[in-house]
Amino acid sequence: MIATTAPVETTRRGTSAARGDEAAEHRRWEELAEKVREAGQYATRSEAERVTRIVLSALGGHVTGEERVDLARTLPREAAQVIASQIPVTRPLTAPEFVEAAAARIEGSTPATARWDVSSVLSVLADMLAPNLLNRILAQLPPGYALLFGRAELAAAR
Repeated sequence: MIATTAPVETTRRGTSAARGDEAAEHRRWEELAEKVREAGQYATRSEAERVTRIVLSALGGHVTGEERVDLARTLPREAAQVIASQIPVTRPLTAPEFVEAAAARIEGSTPATARWDVSSVLSVLADMLAPNLLNRILAQLPPGYALLFGRAELAAAR
């Protein structure tokens, strides 16, 4: 009996720890969505979550390699899965095209509201990332994306 009881207890503790990890990850996702809700002044967290998923899915196809891996590691699991599940694009969209693509996926969106939505999500994302990682991500993207992340677009010194 003792031999069979110990593994059951270990399993219970392991399950309990896994539930704790899941709960912590869910809280991290909720915190991300709440920050987006505040930044975008959305009426509900549900609306912020919807916009966040759309913008992250669009971004996921544009960030590749180690930057994509490091970005996914930084984000809550749900957000990381949205990023990681995207197939890399064959031609990166310019920043205006990226906003237009997001507008096409956000119900009732206009170019102006889509820019607001994209910037609300990406500026929150920028605040979550280490500066080095953000710089590496921006280096992968065409010019113009820094502004969407709430950062200045710096020209290279000549």
